[in-house]
Amino acid sequence: MKDETLQLESTLPGEVAESAGLRATLNLATLPETGALQRLLRKVESRTAVIGIVGLGYVGLPLMLRYTYAGFKVIGFDIDADKVAKLNRGESYIEHIEAQSVGEAVARGFQATSNFSRAAEADALIICVPTPLNGYREPDLSFILGTADALVPAMRPGQVLSLESTTYPGTTEEELRPRLEERGFEVGRDVFLVFSPEREDPGNAQFKTRSIPKIVGGSTPACREAGLALYGAAVDRVVPVSSTRAAELTKLLENIHRAVNIGLVNEMKIIADRMGIDIYEVIHAAATKPFGFTPYFPGPGLGGHCIPIDPFYLTWKARQYGLHTRFIELAGEINDDMPGWVIGKVVDTLNERGLALKGSRIMVLGITYKKNVDDMRESPSVRLMEMLREKGVEVSYSDPHVPVFPKMREHRFDLQSTPLTADSIARQDLLLLATNHDAFDYEFIGKHAKVIVDTRGVYSGARGNVVKS
Repeated sequence: MKDETLQLESTLPGEVAESAGLRATLNLATLPETGALQRLLRKVESRTAVIGIVGLGYVGLPLMLRYTYAGFKVIGFDIDADKVAKLNRGESYIEHIEAQSVGEAVARGFQATSNFSRAAEADALIICVPTPLNGYREPDLSFILGTADALVPAMRPGQVLSLESTTYPGTTEEELRPRLEERGFEVGRDVFLVFSPEREDPGNAQFKTRSIPKIVGGSTPACREAGLALYGAAVDRVVPVSSTRAAELTKLLENIHRAVNIGLVNEMKIIADRMGIDIYEVIHAAATKPFGFTPYFPGPGLGGHCIPIDPFYLTWKARQYGLHTRFIELAGEINDDMPGWVIGKVVDTLNERGLALKGSRIMVLGITYKKNVDDMRESPSVRLMEMLREKGVEVSYSDPHVPVFPKMREHRFDLQSTPLTADSIARQDLLLLATNHDAFDYEFIGKHAKVIVDTRGVYSGARGNVVKS
């Protein structure tokens, strides 16, 4: 064999591999049991590998685009026939992903399908499906397991299977590996199993799929090398860890870190409010310290698919070890109480103006879980709308990113976004600013509103018709 090496970073835990810099080389002949692995790595290196992306949502769709533009043929799998049809027509159903990008991917050979038997055509299968909680705040792995059960019967030797869905430590080894072994595969020799947590941040223009470092853990050393090669061909920096369990816990730590700090600042918000202090002034002042402080900002509650959900994957798993995650659970309790605290502020604000909550007209400004996106997953704005409706409020909303309230599994409103005019604003008894989109004209809104309850700190200083919440 000629100088058959693949540029990979070191695989020691904690060391960072920079695939763009090609800092280290791995001689494929030195790997144990490398027959299938060498063939896979050669395909990845030559861009002849076929990449299968399973789940074409906020994680899978950007990943598909990245691999397509990196020169790979990509097959996208999704159970939603409408999504499949739109993608094959070159259309996008996610606001921050342009239809032009999808059309270019189709022109480069991308195909979407609901036929999971086509998994045999792929050399790599990357699972990007939801991992919600059930009604008891326990992990719901039905999407992962259903996907695995659909893929594994079609799999063949020489493939790498990567799970990106956030989950508790042990899922890859306890749920996916047995399914592969029951099929007769030897993991690490015949097929390769990887966990590489997604790190997408929808709508964040500063970071793209290519520039966000990728954590990679494998079931075996050979699996890890397959994962490093797979992701190193598409992203600028890959970071190996010692196991799939370490990779799974890494993702949970990232999100728990945010959930706990948001819980802290939400508690500080309540304290500051009782003391008559502007918490946003305090946060901005504290952020001038050049070390030892990271600013987090309060809000009406947690949203998105990660922060409200992922910490409880670890609390559930920790109980199996006889441990109680007190910080995580306390932060969850504080964050979960935020919508109720906001409603209390709304009630007090109306009472001060001689109005009852029941029968009042309230418009919610912004109903996505964060600003400048169309992502409705776990949005606290929707919970606020439901709480107001239950109390007899005439609820409306305005959101330039959500022209019509979408069909959701747990939430139903037959509403369309109300255009913000002087009249539509003035006829409301109260405006509840829940998501601070840049597209809103806050000066215009403030000029015509009777009163605004601001949950995002948009309005600084003292304004007679603004109440901070």
